[in-house]
Amino acid sequence: MTTQQATQQATEQTTEQTTEQTTSRTRWAARPISAAALEELRDTDDAGRPCVPYTDPEGGAPLRCCLRLSESGERIALVQYAPLRRWAAETSATPGAYDEQGPVFVHAEECGGPAPSDAYPFTHSGALRTVRRYDEQGRIVGGRLLEIPEDGAQGFDHAFAEAFEDPQVALVHVRNVEYGCFHFEVRRA
Repeated sequence: MTTQQATQQATEQTTEQTTEQTTSRTRWAARPISAAALEELRDTDDAGRPCVPYTDPEGGAPLRCCLRLSESGERIALVQYAPLRRWAAETSATPGAYDEQGPVFVHAEECGGPAPSDAYPFTHSGALRTVRRYDEQGRIVGGRLLEIPEDGAQGFDHAFAEAFEDPQVALVHVRNVEYGCFHFEVRRA
């Protein structure tokens, strides 16, 4: 095989992979942190600490404001976020002891949110996620470990369908297993 043929074959494979990724349809909508919450977090986080922006030297931080990985040189911040507390404030739920907070990366300034996408964010094949289920009062009613398969959309769709088969489940949080970080939320349609 000539160098030109090898380059053409690699280009075709990349095009096929990109086409597969961008045509993947998801059944559930991944929700980023709301614009109102982000405005507050960029001042004072949910632990009461001031936001301390910095320039990301390497990139690769999972941004919960726009549901993508950061790029080297972007201004970001690591803040404490309490997703269940903020949902409870919208719905009058009372999560009690299940109200937890944890670290999340966000852009230091307004970013416009996620670009339109038919894919779930942060779906690296082989990565481990916790899919945690909550009822309408914000209490945990189950969960599962998900090892993201090659077809991440299919894996998440199955996990979410399984969760929402239970009529008690009002919303689902996806978290990183290694760090416990909140990644995104999915609500019952």
